[in-house]
Amino acid sequence: MSSTGKPERLFGRDTEWRELTEFASTSTLGATLGLVYGRRRQGKTLMLELLARQTSGFLFAATQQSEAQNLADLGAAYGAFLGLRQPVSFPSWREALEELFRLGEDRAAPVIIDEFPYLIAASPGLPSYIQQALSPLSFAKERSRTRMILCGSALTTMAELLGGGAPLRGRASMELVVRPFRYRETAAFWRVSHDPELAFRLHALLGGTPAYLEMSGGSPPSSVADFDEWVARRLLNPASAMFREGSLLLREDTSISDPTSYAATLAALSAGNHRRSEIASALGRPSSALGHLLSGLRDIGLIDQVDDAFREKRSMYRIAEPVVRFHQLLIQRHEPELVIGRASRVWAEAADTVAGKIYGPHFEDLAREWCFEHADPETVGGVASRVRPTEIACREHRQGHEIDIVVTESSSFSAERITAIGEAKGTSTAMDVPHLQRLEHLRGLLPAAKVGPLPKLLLFGRSGFTESLRRVADARVDVELVDLDRLYNGA
Repeated sequence: MSSTGKPERLFGRDTEWRELTEFASTSTLGATLGLVYGRRRQGKTLMLELLARQTSGFLFAATQQSEAQNLADLGAAYGAFLGLRQPVSFPSWREALEELFRLGEDRAAPVIIDEFPYLIAASPGLPSYIQQALSPLSFAKERSRTRMILCGSALTTMAELLGGGAPLRGRASMELVVRPFRYRETAAFWRVSHDPELAFRLHALLGGTPAYLEMSGGSPPSSVADFDEWVARRLLNPASAMFREGSLLLREDTSISDPTSYAATLAALSAGNHRRSEIASALGRPSSALGHLLSGLRDIGLIDQVDDAFREKRSMYRIAEPVVRFHQLLIQRHEPELVIGRASRVWAEAADTVAGKIYGPHFEDLAREWCFEHADPETVGGVASRVRPTEIACREHRQGHEIDIVVTESSSFSAERITAIGEAKGTSTAMDVPHLQRLEHLRGLLPAAKVGPLPKLLLFGRSGFTESLRRVADARVDVELVDLDRLYNGA
């Protein structure tokens, strides 16, 4: 087997590549099964093609067609892999699986089946056939080292392969979910790490899906000054590949049986309705009727459920895929204008919407992510176990106050404690001393049972901080100021 060092062609994905190569190259006797899945355009197929190339493995990409057609295509691919002049004829999946597992008789041999959900749609019994082929006393388990990898983009279908009473439950030794790049990885991939403001704007609109770089013309704006024109040309242009992407994501998953209701839920979330009661009110439905809509959108990776820091059963929901939010707020609402070429005008007139509904919430999300993934323990007063928002009651002001960031640390030896609280402002004005004073007031309202040492105060300012606030912060050990540069490059 050839070297499995990560190819230069593959950006990032260090963890995913390591898991794949370890799975594919282990020499232990007995065939094994692994699953790889994630939304479309995350680079799964590229990784698997590179893996097959470097390990001399077999790869077959299924298509939406009948069982007979897929078996014929598989036979042709198998014959070409073996160097035969004629395709191999597979009368059924049982015979096909028997031959595929024979590839591992002499060595660890990856056998990769991409777009596996297409095969299940035409051949529902296929998972059971694989289960039988991997039975404890089978040829595959006793004499083969085939490493079978099933890959797909239908998240619900792939996850259900190993769930409940599914035939393959307990058969797989790897379940690898390929997710979008994190925000720092995205900045590096788009080659904009040197400009945090530009990196932030791009991520707020497009998120971390690798394919969106090519779909947006192959290059980012050259600077923030060119950003508005780039958005009009690359994202709001009906001729762009990105124009309908936000609506296609919902319709690509076969588990979504009622796209209209799910789209309405996404529209309510994008408009700023984050609590279950708020979403229900926007849709004109009772809260009890939202369960399947919210869980369905979570299952396909379009929204996340964010728990409240202090109260169970008071979760909020957030858009996990920024391009969906962008589509709901701009493209869908203004499509007639965009079709006749008014992209620049639509973008300019939507400035308040973009600032309040996109940049603001996104900056809060990145601030929480930074606390959990990048901040030093000294910065957040400990090792962050969880970072969540909350709303806390205030008798003085007779209202609840929102806290964007509550960092808590927990261990098996002690109760959860609050190590830091924070406020994140994604506005175009610098944060000032009153923001710190508000945060100090909120610190005094925290539940005494959860507070040990004095929690740190974190201020996240997309547009920086006034000199007066910087002077106050410099004189205190309990205050941390985090601007965009620190968010992208510091700890």
